[in-house]
Amino acid sequence: MLKKILITGCSSGFGLDAAKSLANKGHHVYATMRDVDGRNAVKAQELRDFAPSGGGSISVHEMDVTSDSSVRDAVAGMDQVDVLINNAGYGYGGPVESFEGEEILAQLDLNIVGTARTANAVLPGMRARGDGLIIQVSSTAGRAAFPGFGVYHASKWGLEGMSEAMRYELAPLGVDVVLVEPGPFATNFFENMKQGSRQEVMDGYGHVGEFFAGFQTTVTELFENEEAPTDASVVINIFDRLIDTPKGERPIRTIAGLDFGFQALNDAAEPIRKAGLESMGIADWDGAQG
Repeated sequence: MLKKILITGCSSGFGLDAAKSLANKGHHVYATMRDVDGRNAVKAQELRDFAPSGGGSISVHEMDVTSDSSVRDAVAGMDQVDVLINNAGYGYGGPVESFEGEEILAQLDLNIVGTARTANAVLPGMRARGDGLIIQVSSTAGRAAFPGFGVYHASKWGLEGMSEAMRYELAPLGVDVVLVEPGPFATNFFENMKQGSRQEVMDGYGHVGEFFAGFQTTVTELFENEEAPTDASVVINIFDRLIDTPKGERPIRTIAGLDFGFQALNDAAEPIRKAGLESMGIADWDGAQG
């Protein structure tokens, strides 16, 4: 069944590719981004000019997920949202001590609060229809931690917890909430990563800098391996599959690409999660009903 799909962060990466791919499947895509008439004007026009092969369509909308009014105004211009893909985000890299408090808050505002703003804007319509799907783009960084990524981990771990609670809250109302957890992909993640402003602190964390540089080199080499699952289409195909899966049958978490062994962590935790729901008498809230 064809859907009307809102995707955040469509100026690059997964968002840009997903907008085109899902439109090619016949869906209508509300492609959102910041600065559609400024620094992202070229990408916005690229999406407007895109001619989907499957009869779908794309409309481009200004949206800054860190602004309540921007999100409200954008969603007010959409007649219906069947699927929300909360994709907008970026990462902060460096020792936690190298960040000022306002920088940490900015990371949390984008990667956690921003997804809640967008969900809150579309949920009244979904609840009224008793139907809807929210796909939260998390990360394998939301399941384990490495040195040098603490602030980013905080945002993704927080997104995981909030999204899991939303799944249980919304399932009886007919709305599904799921998490997609990509590993590293060739989407300029490292190039776009923001460092803390307290650069003088870095002098005391040489070991973290060495680890970070080595990790980046390892991941970059993986991107050059044609057999490694690092093409963005891996994530886009998961979006497509989740949209087509009947409500109530969608898994809460799906890892995409390089999992660094964290699939085993998800597999081990799943029986515990389900047992917890069972003990609280809400096992039937694990996935949308109706």
